[in-house]
Amino acid sequence: MSTTAAATELLRKRWQGGKLHSASPDSVVTEEPLEIRLRGQSIALTMRTPGHDEELTSGFLFSENILKQRSDLIEIAQCPDTPAESRGNIINVFISPECSFQISQLQRHFFTSSSCGVCGRAAIEQIHSNHPPLQEDAVKFPATYLNLLPDTLRRAQNTFKQTGGLHAAALFDTNGNLIVSREDVGRHNAVDKVLGHAFLNELSLCESILLVSGRVSFEIIQKALAGRIPLIAAISAPSSLAVQCAQDNNQTLVAFLRGDSMNIYTGAQRIT
Repeated sequence: MSTTAAATELLRKRWQGGKLHSASPDSVVTEEPLEIRLRGQSIALTMRTPGHDEELTSGFLFSENILKQRSDLIEIAQCPDTPAESRGNIINVFISPECSFQISQLQRHFFTSSSCGVCGRAAIEQIHSNHPPLQEDAVKFPATYLNLLPDTLRRAQNTFKQTGGLHAAALFDTNGNLIVSREDVGRHNAVDKVLGHAFLNELSLCESILLVSGRVSFEIIQKALAGRIPLIAAISAPSSLAVQCAQDNNQTLVAFLRGDSMNIYTGAQRIT
């Protein structure tokens, strides 16, 4: 078995035509734990696809309202004194002394799976207090541009072409131009990576589109809200709480974006 950052090559046997064929190489998506430490204190453990770990970490801390501006972040570094089997999988974050946080802010995320973060009613109320609803704006998104986004994202999914087994998130401008795309075994991790890219490069997202390859959960909506993203689009379905959250926060939510059709669940005034 050999491993690159995003894909692992191993041997597998295939059953086809009523018989078992000999072993041949196959690529599967890499999944490894990432422990995030803030000022030396462990605050989160997520299962992720290695690569763009600085973006993942900064995007996570930004969406959790720990990092608010680029100057809040001093350094993201690999922990050097770790066992060989954990090397590359522990990140230490150093933030400005002016930044204060309480561990209770991150309790819902102390362990997150690769599929979805964990949250409860208290966490939802905290998100609402940290990130106010979007204001009414004049930004518009042509439907003809939205219909082209899934194909653009698909062409950017290089690891998916190898493995067929991971999610993607991407940011686009109002004209449908790709800003950045990232892949990960976890939906929320892919979103954190694109948010982290925007945070580290000080990009404004107030006139952007977030596209995800899978379904839209509540947590993806709240991450988009942290980035002040007005339009969230998905190739798959939304959850009921995602729709409610988008409605409450004046965000446009589009799902089942396929071919020349889409379902608009909230914020239809932004679609032209």
